[in-house]
Amino acid sequence: MISDITTARDAALADIAQADSPDAVAAMTTRYAGKKGELAGLKKQLGSLESIDAKKEAGAAINAAMAAIDAALERRRTAVAADAIRIQVEAERIDLTEYLGKPKRGHAHLVTQAWERLEDVFVGLGFRVAEGPEVETDWHNFEALNMPIGHPARGEWDTLFVDHVPPEGEAGTTVLRTHTSPVQIRTMLDEEPPIRIIAPGRVFRRDTPDATHMPVFHQIEGLVIDRDISMADLAGTIDAFTKAFFGKGWNSRLRPSYFPFTEPSAEFDIQRPDGSWIELGGSGMVHPNVLRAGGVDPEEWSGFAFGFGIDRMAIMRHGVADIREMFSDDLRFVEQF
Repeated sequence: MISDITTARDAALADIAQADSPDAVAAMTTRYAGKKGELAGLKKQLGSLESIDAKKEAGAAINAAMAAIDAALERRRTAVAADAIRIQVEAERIDLTEYLGKPKRGHAHLVTQAWERLEDVFVGLGFRVAEGPEVETDWHNFEALNMPIGHPARGEWDTLFVDHVPPEGEAGTTVLRTHTSPVQIRTMLDEEPPIRIIAPGRVFRRDTPDATHMPVFHQIEGLVIDRDISMADLAGTIDAFTKAFFGKGWNSRLRPSYFPFTEPSAEFDIQRPDGSWIELGGSGMVHPNVLRAGGVDPEEWSGFAFGFGIDRMAIMRHGVADIREMFSDDLRFVEQF
């Protein structure tokens, strides 16, 4: 019987060593340490032995084998549990190690690219960049630009009013600028002509977001004040800009229109190489009332102004179908440009 006990023990230990999961260890426990296990069966045969000494020797051997099997099961159970935890941790781990390789540099956003390119083009045409505050007074944003109280453009449906009363103003006289034209007024008040500036910047209107509109967008406006300025100078500047920004195959034209801050006024269009026309922005000769508001004598000086959307310029140049894509922060979109 001693030989049978040793054989059963060795076979059990070999099987236990191969258990590779908690379920396998549980099955081994039932098979070798349970009441129906092989060693339990041998224990029942002790009564068939003839001598007391043989029974004692076989009983001691069975107890030693059972202890060895229990110890092996416990070791294997611990090892398998540790492996299971390691596998789970490996599957769920997050790599928080510092990246020491060559970093991948980002690039300017599509709107910023268009903004900077526009600045480069106009600076090359003799303009300089001017800036102004995004939170403006009613006077700078409307009245000085020949839009008196009651003008439709001042309505609450177009303008975002700020809940702030300036030291020498009244409630409802502070707005988020609806265009960058106030920069033109501030420049005329601060400087003597001649003036040649562009004013790029962020503007705000109460527009519902759709494929072509956003409540926050970007504009660039230009202002030239000098002696003997005419519509011919405006047309020449627009055409020079069109070819410098889009290429030689593009052309421009002016169409009669109306804006309160210019007279005469004109929409300007650009023509693609395929012959189709796109409306780009507004322009015209600076209205005498606007010159007076800026402290410029309209009898001595004249000028022209123009403006258009930077976002729209970027959309047309790159064929973007929906302006909202440019504000989505979706890397799949941003990385294309």
